[in-house]
Amino acid sequence: MQGIVVKSTGSWYQVRTEKGTIILCRLKGKFRLSGIKHTNPVTVGDVVDFEMESESENGVIHKIYERKNYIIRKANNLSKQTHIIASNLDQLMLIATLAFPKTSFGFIDRILVTAEAYHIPAIIVFNKADLMQNGFDQMLSETIQLYEQVGYPCLKTSAKTGEGLEELKAMLCNKTTLLSGHSGVGKSTLLNTIEPALNLKTGIISNYSKKGQHTTTFAEMHHLSIGGFIVDTPGIREFGLVDFDLAEVSHYFKEMQPLIGQCKYNNCMHVNEPECAIQAAVVAGQISEQRFSSYLSIISNQDIYE
Repeated sequence: MQGIVVKSTGSWYQVRTEKGTIILCRLKGKFRLSGIKHTNPVTVGDVVDFEMESESENGVIHKIYERKNYIIRKANNLSKQTHIIASNLDQLMLIATLAFPKTSFGFIDRILVTAEAYHIPAIIVFNKADLMQNGFDQMLSETIQLYEQVGYPCLKTSAKTGEGLEELKAMLCNKTTLLSGHSGVGKSTLLNTIEPALNLKTGIISNYSKKGQHTTTFAEMHHLSIGGFIVDTPGIREFGLVDFDLAEVSHYFKEMQPLIGQCKYNNCMHVNEPECAIQAAVVAGQISEQRFSSYLSIISNQDIYE
């Protein structure tokens, strides 16, 4: 039998068959994926073959098909291992807010760079549009203009007023989409609004920290009645950028890509080298100072997750 892994909770995996049945499965023996060093050999989104155990309603996974892509983050421990968040994705949808709680530009850019590196198209959804008043509306318009000029589709949404929800549905239809973003930005509320049957748990914003509380523990794939799947993830503090060659980070900034190779030095890091095409583009206003600041933070390994 064949199916898609829709949830992983340690050593057990929920596998969705083509008929929509969920089978609880485990791995056959000490299963390993050769050449890949991750904490989880099987992840949400994997297509697998399994067989039912005799006299049991559970299955045993004995084959994992080659992934078309996957996206990773650092493992939660202090080792150098990585954890695969999800695989076989059509797109990544970043849910962000400019307030209540604020999503930093550094966090947004880090996720976009990660998606670019793993060849996953990215969309930015700016949620809680109904709260964007008293100057926030102007900031939101300018932010959307910035990222659309770079080449990322953007959408304003509000679960409260319904703004952007039909457009959101159209973007999700018949796609496998990884949903990401800080806790508290309204991922679960948005999903419950467009797909009430999901009934995902929602959290509250801390009045003290102005940040959301985690409501999702494991990455989980949900089937949508409009067609397609969404992968809901925990609020992510550390995302991707594992074992990146710092010299290649600029390749994952869309606006920098056309300028690669035009600097005086082949090994230019675009920091303070003379005759740097990317620095010149920043001065000329062709690359935003905000995006360039994110680039510098990434290559200097500064903590910009918050």
